[in-house]
Amino acid sequence: MRRILEKAAVSRGTDLEAWETAIRTAVLAAGAKALGELLQGIGSGKEPDAIICTRCDARMESQGLKRKELLTILGQVPFERSMFQCPACQATRYPGDEALDIVGTTRSPGLRRMMARAGSQTTFKDGRDDLKVYAGLDVSAKDVERVAEGIGQQIESWLSQERTMLLIQAESLRTDQTIPVLYISYDGTGVPMTPEELQGRKGKQMDGSARTREAKLGCVFTQTITDEKGFPVRDPDSTSFVGAIESAEEFGWRICAEAVRRGLCQAQRVVVLADSAEWIKNLWQMHFPMAMFIIDLYHAREHVSHLSKMLFSGDNKRAEQQRIRWWTDLDAGNVDKIIRQARQRLCDQESREKIETEIHYFEKNKAYMRYAEFRTQGLFVGSGVVEAGCKTVIGQRLKQSGMEWSIRGANAIISLRCAIKSNRFEDYWESRVS
Repeated sequence: MRRILEKAAVSRGTDLEAWETAIRTAVLAAGAKALGELLQGIGSGKEPDAIICTRCDARMESQGLKRKELLTILGQVPFERSMFQCPACQATRYPGDEALDIVGTTRSPGLRRMMARAGSQTTFKDGRDDLKVYAGLDVSAKDVERVAEGIGQQIESWLSQERTMLLIQAESLRTDQTIPVLYISYDGTGVPMTPEELQGRKGKQMDGSARTREAKLGCVFTQTITDEKGFPVRDPDSTSFVGAIESAEEFGWRICAEAVRRGLCQAQRVVVLADSAEWIKNLWQMHFPMAMFIIDLYHAREHVSHLSKMLFSGDNKRAEQQRIRWWTDLDAGNVDKIIRQARQRLCDQESREKIETEIHYFEKNKAYMRYAEFRTQGLFVGSGVVEAGCKTVIGQRLKQSGMEWSIRGANAIISLRCAIKSNRFEDYWESRVS
């Protein structure tokens, strides 16, 4: 280190960045050497207890020391440890690897954590480049992909076990603490898939084929106060996400378990805030029948705009005037007025069937559009949280130009990103060694 500093000091042609890089390289090399010394003796020598085969319960026999190169956040570190082999089934175990959490891998836990986060934030190639620039680590894009997706799959397995426990023990999780308002919101967004994952599926392409599969994303958040104007305020850092490419039935249990974990049984009021898709309402009725259902105001406004355009087809000015008036009525919760006025103009319309369908939408959903009443109660009426989640949690990572995913890979990254965005990644990481 001293030689590097002396050389940097006298080398007038060397810039500061070069000095920084050289010193960092030297520090990392020194750290790797020190780490290698710390690892000496771990998992080698006589074991205090017999090593038992996990396959057939036979006592395993030592086969001497085996060496592997371990890539750490400090660089390459050699590691020698004892290998044990089962005389019956030939399975092997390395107690040293088990102690250091490096079974079946040449990457340290610290490096795997970095690679997982890098792979969750941007493309695997960009993650590789970021690790090189930020940490001086040389890994391939494929390595980043394998580690990020592998950890995502492990997180999903951890969450699956947690869901089972939560759904079984929901009633026993009641506490004296109460949550004023707990919101549950969920939606779907398309994720571009490989051709193999789309075979036989119908979609919105010109030829009727599909280019995406729907990823369902749910969020849970809480509200304790309203501001000085009476508008609801989301509790800071209270939003958690869950999601996957799966059936509505499977997703229903996923979002239900998350709601239980977040305090469904302690909430004074529960609100399901979403659009009016049938699968969304079905999950509300199945899993949250005690909850108030509110149709997202902005989704309802889209239907008002569509209805206005159909009723005044060819007269954009009148359609726009009607849209403005009906948006005011919608905000006031006067859905019956919109229905009545729309029906008054229905008699002389050519596209009567389509207009009837739109009017029927308001008739069957008007109970969930009492926006003035909801606002008086200090409640949210827009599902912007989950819609933003669809863009940030899923869209920013999985819907970039040219991307195509397998279901397995997409679900792994979705689980990883949901854990990170929900501040649960550290919970998972600690659970690995507990």
